Amino acid sequence: QVQLVESGGGSVQTGGSLRLSCAVSGSIASINAMGWYRQAPGKQRDLVATITWGGSTNYAASVKDRFIISRDNAKNTVYLQMNSLKADDTAVYYCNADIISGSEYYRSDYWGQGTQVTVSS
Repeated sequence: QVQLVESGGGSVQTGGSLRLSCAVSGSIASINAMGWYRQAPGKQRDLVATITWGGSTNYAASVKDRFIISRDNAKNTVYLQMNSLKADDTAVYYCNADIISGSEYYRSDYWGQGTQVTVSS
């Protein structure tokens, strides 16, 4: 029973900021990496940013220098600070985790339900 719960989505104006959070719960042996993806209606799901549990980060070119991904290892939580938001950032944002379970030690990807981010003028 591993679950990812996102929070922090909402509606903001162009140039505003939001901070997304994703908390992992359940029986976990280790987290290898976590990330954020987004999907607009009728479009594919795209990578936004990823972070390993050692702290290495990777960003999509479209968000680099505007978004910051971080994590709190003790809380099994990843964050996405989104600044200078644009209309093109409007999408459902999904949290992803690469996890080894604490009971069976089985490695698998897990996804959150998504949180809506809407940027308007």
